[in-house]
Amino acid sequence: MQGVLTGFGVIGFVIAVGYVVGRTNILQVDVQRPLNRFAFFVTSPALLFTVLARADVSVIFSSYLVVTVFAVAVSVALYLVASRILFRRAAAETTIGAMAASYANANNIGLPVAVYVLGDPQFIAPLLMFQLIVLAPLTLTILDTTTRGKASVGAFLTQPVRNPMIIASLIGLVLAIFGITLPPAVMAPFDLIGGATIPLVLMTFGMSLAGQRPLAPGSGRREILTATLLKTVVMPIVAYVVGRFVFDLDPAHLFGVVVLAALPTAQNVFNFASRYDRGVVIARDTVLLTTIVSVPVLVVAAALLAP
Repeated sequence: MQGVLTGFGVIGFVIAVGYVVGRTNILQVDVQRPLNRFAFFVTSPALLFTVLARADVSVIFSSYLVVTVFAVAVSVALYLVASRILFRRAAAETTIGAMAASYANANNIGLPVAVYVLGDPQFIAPLLMFQLIVLAPLTLTILDTTTRGKASVGAFLTQPVRNPMIIASLIGLVLAIFGITLPPAVMAPFDLIGGATIPLVLMTFGMSLAGQRPLAPGSGRREILTATLLKTVVMPIVAYVVGRFVFDLDPAHLFGVVVLAALPTAQNVFNFASRYDRGVVIARDTVLLTTIVSVPVLVVAAALLAP
């Protein structure tokens, strides 16, 4: 338990540093976008490549992944039902809300949590791969269809291979599957570059929190609160029930799947909403609220389940 709390303390401190930088305008220019792009195109792919190249394939393709997918599916289904009965939003806004209720921040928050709380970055691999290869292309296709009235099969099929994190992940996964070990001299540059990912994304995320005011009047409070509840409370409960009573996961993997299910909503959801100009406020406020709420949820999960 002490190690878990130390991990949360490290993550929180680095986020706080980023928040102070954002509030005090130390850099005097808007650097969040270029820093996010640098992490997306350079450091994160390097980190994912090294993590997956050394990963245990039995962890990636296992009941651990099935539990994760099931928790996501339940959260999406519940949001769609709530939207149908209570919110009655258009399809594009409903899609953004459903993603806000289920799409975890596996990169910015998930990777540090996997390293400092779970003790192994490969725990995040199944969730990250599922989101990048399945959820993201599916979401973008639905948004294309609902906002433009048409869908491009080619865009859907090529979406994964146009994402540098997916490309790097697939290369690393191939090496792991075939048991190929690259020489240390080859891996060293990727280790060095990838090592910048966690502090970079945490501080950038902290900067993005400066000046935000969630749940303003007319922002869609019911949708935001519903998505927040589903993401931070319902998903980890579903993951626990399915992992414990259906798949009988061992304590370490059960703890891991519950922690990852409780991660806050990914900033990618806000990026999707901004790109299509649909559900932007819902996505933004859910990202912020789930980030705040997920901290006590993760601490409780650690206190109850940490092996």
